[in-house]
Amino acid sequence: MEQFTKYIADDAHYTEVIQRIPLVKRQLWIGTADIKDLYVARGKQAVPLLAVLAGLIRKGVEIRLIHAKEPGPAFREDFDRYPELATGLERALCPRVHFKLMIFDLETAYIGSANLTGAGIGMKSSLRRNFEAGILTNDPALVESAIDQFDRVWMGTHCRKCGRKTFCGDRIV
Repeated sequence: MEQFTKYIADDAHYTEVIQRIPLVKRQLWIGTADIKDLYVARGKQAVPLLAVLAGLIRKGVEIRLIHAKEPGPAFREDFDRYPELATGLERALCPRVHFKLMIFDLETAYIGSANLTGAGIGMKSSLRRNFEAGILTNDPALVESAIDQFDRVWMGTHCRKCGRKTFCGDRIV
């Protein structure tokens, strides 16, 4: 595979990043401060991203999600429509997470500013979208750094010394 690093902004977050999700074969790791019930295109329809994630889980894809706060009622309602998410989505809540990462099959990474929301990275009109920036890369050094940062939080490396434990309702360690 040819090595690449692309700077992406605004609508490219949707076309370059979100559209990679259904193509994942083995692992998808997502880190975001905020997560909402965002929609993505599936053919000519708009479907919840959660439907896409549920489909990946049914295909045996390992999905890990770290987010900083509990999502709202629309997200929880859609979450409940896909029972495989309750058993197959590995999730951690860490109130200190502010990074925005997506790691695709441990080979490609998105590192940027966009939260997992409609205005951040979802299917919204360019008139309602946030101004976002990031990089999409398969450069081994950058991907490895993203994996390492995600993994340190996932494994609870920072938990013992965390100054926000009183806000952590879903402790990793």
